[in-house]
Amino acid sequence: MRDDKKNVIVEKSVDFSLAVIKFTEVLEQDRKYVIAKQLLRSGTSIGANVFEAQNAESRADFIHKMKIAAKEASETLYWLILCERSKHYPFEKALTNNLAEIIRILSRIIATSKG
Repeated sequence: MRDDKKNVIVEKSVDFSLAVIKFTEVLEQDRKYVIAKQLLRSGTSIGANVFEAQNAESRADFIHKMKIAAKEASETLYWLILCERSKHYPFEKALTNNLAEIIRILSRIIATSKG
């Protein structure tokens, strides 16, 4: 991975992963294990795929990994929506806001990389 300048999507996805880890710990304390596990997997997978894309073998490989990250972001949004709409689950609006920003950035990266 290049270290010559700050990579915004890498930083945001790592920070988001850490926030998801913290939030899923709250879910687990409330014994919401199924959603916690799903959210942990999809939420941290975004950053893992973005991170992996930094060492892609080709432009097509880079785009593919970023698309996977975008799909994981979409799944993560689904689990957060379930938390938000359920009366018996905790919810943190900041997670949804941060995820929306990540989705916008990923969309721009994918569109720019295709062009």
